Amino acid sequence: VEGLSIDFLVYNVYGFSCYALFNTAFFFNKHIGDEYARRNDGHENLVRFNDLFFSYHALVLSLVTFAQSFYYKRAPAQSSSRTARVFFFGTLGSLCLSLMFSSVYNTVYLLSFIKLGCSMIKYVPQAWLNYERKSTIGWSIHNIMLDFTGGTLSFAQLILDAVRSGNVTEALGNPVKFGMGLASIGFDLVFMAQHFVLYTDRYDPQDIEAQVRYQSAPLSYGSTDSSDVSTF
Repeated sequence: VEGLSIDFLVYNVYGFSCYALFNTAFFFNKHIGDEYARRNDGHENLVRFNDLFFSYHALVLSLVTFAQSFYYKRAPAQSSSRTARVFFFGTLGSLCLSLMFSSVYNTVYLLSFIKLGCSMIKYVPQAWLNYERKSTIGWSIHNIMLDFTGGTLSFAQLILDAVRSGNVTEALGNPVKFGMGLASIGFDLVFMAQHFVLYTDRYDPQDIEAQVRYQSAPLSYGSTDSSDVSTF
């Protein structure tokens, strides 16, 4: 996991925990649903079962990936940043204050904005790490391709649901889903540019197996810099 940003993992686990709680509250709690309708001219909230399933599915996989970062090899200085820790404890404190001095509905909505914040900033450490290393080795492009597809479809579903309900502004009634779709699509395009255009060398000098393959069959790679070893 040497090419993977620990901050990215921390933001993922924290963000999807908030998102799962937000979706659970809006999907199952009738009082929160009624409060949403009261504040939005009687319109129903747009949280669907697929949103609930996605948030828990993403949380479980994020936890698995986070656990792997403790098991597999990583660089000695590879740890969460001070910025990530300040964000975590600062927003956690704001949730506690909201529970104490505000309504449950407002606290649930705050969860959505924390998730949106995580989505807006979680990609930055990974993009910066790729830039500093001038490489995407140790980090999977397949995850980005799937994220791009999911973000596009999620964004499209939100717009279609709003159009079908006859109130396009309802798309903004679920700001976390709207913002997540835009953020993921934008950063995924950045990551794809890094992987396929800017940093195309896939040869990792610390990968012993790759060195053995390279030395045993150098002509099969097509070039001495191993730029043709793999498409991904």
